[in-house]
Amino acid sequence: MDLPLEALPGPLADFVEDISTRQQCPPDYVAVTALCALSAVVGNKIKVCPKRHDDWALVPNLWGAVVGGPASSKSPAMGAALAPLKAMEREAWKVYEQEKADYEAELKLASIEEKKAQKDAQKLSEKGNREGAMELLRATSKPDEPNRQRLIVNDATIEKLGELLNENPNGLLLVRDELAGWLSKLSGEEGQGDRAFYLECYDGDGRYTFDRIGRGTVDIESTTLSIIGGIQPARIAPIIRGATRGSDDDGLIQRVQLAVWPDISPRFKWHDVEPEKDIYKAYADCFRRLAALPREGKRAHFDEQAQPLFVEWMEEMQEQARSGSLHPVMAAHLVKMPKTVAALSLIFELIETGETSISAHSLAMALELTDYLKSHAERLYSIVSNSAIKGAKLILQRRDKLPVPFTARNIRRKQWQGLANSQDVDDAIDVLVEHRYLKAMPLQTGGRPTWQYFWNMEG
Repeated sequence: MDLPLEALPGPLADFVEDISTRQQCPPDYVAVTALCALSAVVGNKIKVCPKRHDDWALVPNLWGAVVGGPASSKSPAMGAALAPLKAMEREAWKVYEQEKADYEAELKLASIEEKKAQKDAQKLSEKGNREGAMELLRATSKPDEPNRQRLIVNDATIEKLGELLNENPNGLLLVRDELAGWLSKLSGEEGQGDRAFYLECYDGDGRYTFDRIGRGTVDIESTTLSIIGGIQPARIAPIIRGATRGSDDDGLIQRVQLAVWPDISPRFKWHDVEPEKDIYKAYADCFRRLAALPREGKRAHFDEQAQPLFVEWMEEMQEQARSGSLHPVMAAHLVKMPKTVAALSLIFELIETGETSISAHSLAMALELTDYLKSHAERLYSIVSNSAIKGAKLILQRRDKLPVPFTARNIRRKQWQGLANSQDVDDAIDVLVEHRYLKAMPLQTGGRPTWQYFWNMEG
């Protein structure tokens, strides 16, 4: 589906349309990046309670990905959408630099006062006034070292990320220009510990403890992390395959709920006009207003008109997910959508009214955007079935290069594009057998049977 701009609040819609026109990039890239960035600013200040009486509460942090080829302008679109967040971080850096200078001066003064207190305490101790000496030493104190406020993190070990989350308990935004490396690392055997930590970060309201020889024990009080990054279709395909085949089916990829893979227009039109400052200011104001919200542990609820609308959507979605008609990966994706709907509804309401009573209007926008996101998820998960069909077509085109009968091993040895590993070959052969292009017969060799395939000329 095309991005429904009407499903975004006015300041976001105007900004997304302006940037996509100027950069000739899909508006999807700008919108998704903006929403993930805004969710990071809200962080865990406010949780959404979808039920009136239950204690079920959702942190509105979001994970997103912009999928496209190297010429699709992913990075410029993301950069434009993240500009307000980067500006806020630069301002925070300047404040930190001043606070750090004051801290260092106060630390030197504290050192002088500590030395004087030690001398005075020594004199009192020598006179037998031990209690007075201890009182003097207790009265000395060192200033608290300032923390640098962070909003964005690009590349950090999970231990360092945990420390940054402790220093910024409202949460952070992980920005990766290319998500493939991050996802591939988490798919490897050595990345399973990191993967478990990131799974906790999606929920956003848990605690996590690291026990490391070098660092000792580090308790993370709040694991709230939003994520946005770009990735090419060819690089995400193996990750999707892992999720669909069971090797990486812990729900990590389904947590990337704001994954968009739009069509890229073949046409390019030159635009060179002055930016409309009011549009940029209104967009940046959204970030500043959400950043200024106090961290008071508030709870947001749907109002009387919105609540039945959410219940109706929830029941329909659960029925669809449980029907058995969907691929398990897509069903798992659907059951994670309530958090997405709740997060988007809250963000929209905060932008438009600043209230935590979520209106039917904000929920309706979120549901429309969710339908759009669902269509992109379906396209993403279709990578696996499409690759099997492409492999089947390639085998069919090159059937004269194979012996009769042939085995899967014969195909693997050819190293044809997209058919280099056993699973790809087996998937492609299954398609040909299913559509009656091939007949499969076991070849008994004394051990496990090897399947051999004959062309069915009636296929």
